[in-house]
Amino acid sequence: MKLRLERQIFGDATIGELLVEGMDECYSLEDQVREVEGQPVETWKQAGTTAIPKGTYNVVVTYSNRFKRDLPLLENVPGFSGVRLHSGNTATDTEGCILVGRTHTDKAVGESRVAFNALFEKIEQGLQDGDHVTIEIV
Repeated sequence: MKLRLERQIFGDATIGELLVEGMDECYSLEDQVREVEGQPVETWKQAGTTAIPKGTYNVVVTYSNRFKRDLPLLENVPGFSGVRLHSGNTATDTEGCILVGRTHTDKAVGESRVAFNALFEKIEQGLQDGDHVTIEIV
């Protein structure tokens, strides 16, 4: 299963569109994009307020000690650890993770739990069916 996050609105928060197998699924919210092409992560990352680097990452579901439940985890994100997909509304609700929502403004996503539950169900089903789940950030 292929997820694709297309970043569209840039500012203090980064708003994007998340597609599942090429079909619109929901909107996304990340921290501010600070990535500098060709520069190592440690030169541009600001802890807790920076979006992850563009790229393609494997997605698995593991238990989150912070959220006390199973959540999707992006594996091997350069310079980051514990990057998850989860619900939330603004950049204050994330520290490098990807939030999802059904609606958006330039600085927030709404109906986040509804969007997350639908997306999580698809990811879990894909993994149960033996699919390899990836997310491409562009």
